[in-house]
Amino acid sequence: MNISVNRENEKLTVSVDGRIDTVTAPELEKCIDDNVGNTTELVLDLKNMSYTSSAGLRVFLKAQKLMKDRGSMVIKNV
Repeated sequence: MNISVNRENEKLTVSVDGRIDTVTAPELEKCIDDNVGNTTELVLDLKNMSYTSSAGLRVFLKAQKLMKDRGSMVIKNV
């Protein structure tokens, strides 16, 4: 799995390339946690994601809870 992060002011876009599973999900979770900072809009771009397990879904749900009081979260290109 490869992760790329793009910040534009308070918008954070995290793009995932490859598989999210029990091995790689912690890396994605850490990336989001480390970069969310003062973000008011989180975008998860999954255009190049080939697979996600329940571990990946857990990361998405955690990110949604994190953004609930900060702003919004969008998952695109599923």
